[in-house]
Amino acid sequence: MNLLRALLLAISVSMLGACAVVAVADAAVTVAATGVKVVAKTVGAVVDVVTPEPKK
Repeated sequence: MNLLRALLLAISVSMLGACAVVAVADAAVTVAATGVKVVAKTVGAVVDVVTPEPKK
């Protein structure tokens, strides 16, 4: 019985470890995507300022 409990505990801990790895990877992707979005908005704003309005 103790061997079964130890095995279940080991499996549970390994599953939680994998879950933590996925959570960290997801957080890294979210931070990178947010950084790209901010840079894209900044570049767009600079282009809008530099580009003259077309005359009507």
